[in-house]
Amino acid sequence: MHWLKRLRVDAFTLALLGAVALAWWFPVRGVSAGALDDFTNVAIAALFFLHGARLSREAILAGALHWRLHLLIFASTFVLFPLLGLALRPLSGHWLTPELYLGLLFLCTLPSTVQSSIAFTSMAGGNVPAAVCSASASSLLGVFLTPLLMSALAGAHGAMANPGEAIGKIMLQLLVPFVAGHLLRRWIGAWVERQRAVLRYTDQGTVLLVVYTAFAASVSSGLWQNTPLGALYVVIGVCALLLAVVMLTTTFAARRMGFSREDEIAIVFCGSKKSLATGVPMAKILFASSTLGAIVLPVMIFHQLQLIVCAHIARRYARRAVAKPAQAAPEEAAD
Repeated sequence: MHWLKRLRVDAFTLALLGAVALAWWFPVRGVSAGALDDFTNVAIAALFFLHGARLSREAILAGALHWRLHLLIFASTFVLFPLLGLALRPLSGHWLTPELYLGLLFLCTLPSTVQSSIAFTSMAGGNVPAAVCSASASSLLGVFLTPLLMSALAGAHGAMANPGEAIGKIMLQLLVPFVAGHLLRRWIGAWVERQRAVLRYTDQGTVLLVVYTAFAASVSSGLWQNTPLGALYVVIGVCALLLAVVMLTTTFAARRMGFSREDEIAIVFCGSKKSLATGVPMAKILFASSTLGAIVLPVMIFHQLQLIVCAHIARRYARRAVAKPAQAAPEEAAD
């Protein structure tokens, strides 16, 4: 029964499900919805301000020169994933509702996540400075690339804002607070580091708030009435397939290109992840509120799958690293 322990659901996933259920039973409407939307925008800006204050310039510089590694990760994040999303187009209208397919396409254009990519790279014994640099750069590039890719892939059918206007809004709400926080790191960075455990709940609370407002608007527009149960199972299966294909491809590419074990770990974890913390606020800016719930649903599902799978893979990498010195020891003794 060890597999049941590996599939245990963490508290944050339960909280996400609770936010969806709350939006289903108690969706806000009218003036209250507008006030909550404004408050959510402020919370998102505060979240990215704190992310900027946490980012170490020294860690970025330490990994910035490893350009082959970063190029492979960015190719996985912003080329391989979108191509796989396009390959799924035949599912739209048959196995998936158009909104769920749009959500999968949006998932494929998102940047890599920062915290968990670095955490899993560290757990597995990989190149942490390179992971910090690559994941952080991916998050910043996503401000520009995600709306451009969505505009190119989904076009007018995506119910999306004008890409130029969307980039401006994303920069104002996400990038400007991020840069402001980083510029103030000299004065507030130490305090932010001391409060890391507390501020983790700020991250999660903001995501929960955005998920609630997204689903509340979508429930009012008939989300669950227009989403067949079978389509949800297809989304889960497709998310699992996407994760498997990308992890296998990045592992093969890293080994074929001659990267070290430490670099391979960073490539696999940074190149296969998608950011819920960045994706949900971006979706709020890019898409109409009536479709928002269906669009962020694949991102939420993929988020949980990547945590479960990557935790298992990281432990396997770590066990192999311990096993190799143990196997080498008897040979050295024999010499």
